[in-house]
Amino acid sequence: MRAVLIAIYPGSFDPLTNGHLDIIERGIKIFDHLIVGVLKNPHKQPLFTPEERKEMIQETVKCFTNVEVDVFDGLLVNFAREKKCQVIIRGLRAISDYEYETQIAVINRKMAPEIETLFLPTSTEFSYLNSTIVKEIASFGGCIRGLVPPAVEKKLRDKFSKNAPWGILSE
Repeated sequence: MRAVLIAIYPGSFDPLTNGHLDIIERGIKIFDHLIVGVLKNPHKQPLFTPEERKEMIQETVKCFTNVEVDVFDGLLVNFAREKKCQVIIRGLRAISDYEYETQIAVINRKMAPEIETLFLPTSTEFSYLNSTIVKEIASFGGCIRGLVPPAVEKKLRDKFSKNAPWGILSE
């Protein structure tokens, strides 16, 4: 009997986009269990609290039995060890992501040689998408349907409804 393969997909997910969801859905086909690790990053000023981000992700992935969502701070490799993960999944949108992600993977490998990093290129339809763009569109009342899961769209609409020029964030 083979060991259960556990992977972690870390990120700030502020907010979760359909690009992130694409990586989650593909990751659960490869691994027995996938942990979405929501990072508390002291160097960023997030729109949503870690608990709000966790809640939105949990709502979105509730149909998957092999996905867990957890919040962490500190070094990813320490969290991965704590969760008994063998693999870190990182999504790549463009070649520019590759250089940064490779640097992080090499450092993680030095600190935790027992944990592998797997790069998954984002599906073409999401290669342009990131959380910053989504937040900017939402803050100006633009349509974000198709960019984020419905639970996230609702939270963004609630967050920005008083700032939306016409109070409409989706068409």
